[in-house]
Amino acid sequence: METPDNATPTGIAAKDWAEASAEPQYRAAVIDLLGALAYGELAAFERLAEDAKLAPTLADKAELAKMAAAEFQHFERLRDRLAAVDAEPTAAMEPFAKALDDFHRLTAPSDWLEGLVKAYVGDSIASDFYREVAARLDSDTRGLVLAVLDDTGHGNFAVEKVRAAIDADPRVGGRLALWARRLMGEALSQAQRVVAERDALSTMLVGGVADGFDLAEVGRMFSRITEAHTKRMAALGLAA
Repeated sequence: METPDNATPTGIAAKDWAEASAEPQYRAAVIDLLGALAYGELAAFERLAEDAKLAPTLADKAELAKMAAAEFQHFERLRDRLAAVDAEPTAAMEPFAKALDDFHRLTAPSDWLEGLVKAYVGDSIASDFYREVAARLDSDTRGLVLAVLDDTGHGNFAVEKVRAAIDADPRVGGRLALWARRLMGEALSQAQRVVAERDALSTMLVGGVADGFDLAEVGRMFSRITEAHTKRMAALGLAA
């Protein structure tokens, strides 16, 4: 396990992919993780491209198109990595498509501002989760996961636009706060569903593969994700 600060990584975190993947269950868990992340990036690309149609100005439309292109590049890196480790990319993504599609169906934004909040809140929750898991991965996989989680600029863009909208009409804040709480609930629900349905992935998270999380650590992990969400809501000018 990789420890905080500058401590030397131990266990799986100290190994590269060639060494760590000798354990079949660990390999299956990583392929699940990369498949979920790849489909998430593909869905993010589609959503941002769609949200661009709601943009009120040409400059906003261009900004979202640039972010969508960055998400697609992240997807390509994950797809290529899956192929490189002899995993068929579409097959690796398929188990996660329904949960993510359901999330997006249940949280379709009704306007531009809801779309911005959804991208900021939803993407950030997913990124927090993957960063937590990345600390327990082999060095090669960890480096890839952290690279594709690089901020595309959507966070700062969303904060700027949402805060400006609230300043112009404070009533907007209450509606968007309720929307963000709904997003948080749906995101956690779908994440728990995915983990429960994928044996290798769930086993890794609760400590059954190498040195993954134990049950208590899983609880602490979700507490940290919730705390980070509260801070992001404050940045948006919304009550958690």
